[in-house]
Amino acid sequence: MTVALTFLGAAGTVTGSKHLLEGGGARLLLDCGLFQGLKPLRQRNWQAPPVDPRALGAVLLSHAHIDHSGYLPRLVRAGFAGPVYCTRGTADLLRVMLPDAAHLQEEEADFANRHKTSRHDPALPLFTAEDAGRALALLRPVGFDAPFEPAGGARARFVTAGHILGAGVVECEVGGKVVVFSGDLGRYGVPILRDPEPVPEADALLVESTYGDRVHPDEDPSEAIVRAVRRAVDQRGWLLVPAFAVGRAQALLYFLRELEDAGRIPALPVYLDSPMAIQATAIYASHREEHDAGVATVEAAGKRPFAPRHFHLSRTVEDSKRLNEADGPGIVVSGSGMCTGGRILHHLARRLPDAATTVLLVGYQAAGTRGQLLRDGAREVRIHGRTVPVRATIQVGDVFSAHADRREILRWLGGFRRPPRMTYVVHGEPRGAAALRDAIEGELGWKAEVARDGQRVDL
Repeated sequence: MTVALTFLGAAGTVTGSKHLLEGGGARLLLDCGLFQGLKPLRQRNWQAPPVDPRALGAVLLSHAHIDHSGYLPRLVRAGFAGPVYCTRGTADLLRVMLPDAAHLQEEEADFANRHKTSRHDPALPLFTAEDAGRALALLRPVGFDAPFEPAGGARARFVTAGHILGAGVVECEVGGKVVVFSGDLGRYGVPILRDPEPVPEADALLVESTYGDRVHPDEDPSEAIVRAVRRAVDQRGWLLVPAFAVGRAQALLYFLRELEDAGRIPALPVYLDSPMAIQATAIYASHREEHDAGVATVEAAGKRPFAPRHFHLSRTVEDSKRLNEADGPGIVVSGSGMCTGGRILHHLARRLPDAATTVLLVGYQAAGTRGQLLRDGAREVRIHGRTVPVRATIQVGDVFSAHADRREILRWLGGFRRPPRMTYVVHGEPRGAAALRDAIEGELGWKAEVARDGQRVDL
């Protein structure tokens, strides 16, 4: 019986995660992510779906980040009506993230139509709130390690990945072959979530390689925050932290509270200026079954793990705008993490020209994003159609990454009882993917290759 894999995204890049698994009468899509970053990648979102949506039996989502889930409304719009399996934490986050993504699409189309900035007349959203709602109706949440049947003749389960709340490694058996998809792997020994759990075996393994060519600094993550906060205090300026609303924002709030409690930083006003991050933080707090021992200890002491001392929620646009004229020092945590959209752009446009401003970049910055430009020392950036000079100090805290580095990926791979017959390296820029392949072959002695976009392999 033929079992085949086709790599439809996140092959040669870190976004657009989609992998088609066929065998035993089942046609399953592992992840359904949106392409982000460079324009040629974003344009792929507008093309016809790479697989007939009506022929798919089910979609299995590793986690809720938009580069793994955000194409789902578009797939539904094109005719997909099957079940979408994910963990309970992922389902709760998607109920916030997909409507938010649709709202951004509709806002961008409206802006383009009002200001005539698009060559399309009228400019249309990639998908709508109605599409997102129809996608959410298809969700079928399951627990970790709970076996389920996504389609006839297929069995699957989710194993804790530790990347963000709800993130799971996908283990799927079709046509007598076991396929394991890492999704995005988290890190070991970091606060909030439990460590990634091992998987015993696989015929074929798909492993992410976002940080496949590097090892995260051994520096305590809190040191980057301490430096940035102290500069904001010394300059009496603002600390802007572009942060992914899910995962990164919660980690920052946790560290800020811990550092305040330890007396290592003063208790400045902290503004969480992201409706989605506000909702995601409440979801993080509610899923205690995924919390690690450290968070459990904080909760047992009656404290709120994600609430610094002077914590403010900027729920409305008016709340956000009021920060424009407020005096520092203070801290704004706002999306998006790569500075590609969201409220952080308004704060950057307002504060980047001010030398007293500090910007702390705490996550992966994909090629072509404003975050990547700032990280690489750009003296000016384009925001909302105008050029903004960069006089602020840009600090980088890669140590906050929620992605496993090369060393941690190899540690997770060491949990297999026997080598997979083949390991396919996905979800990485070419250099990172090639470096991880070389490490898997050289250090583990496994067979490995970098997946190619559009490649189909028989297992």
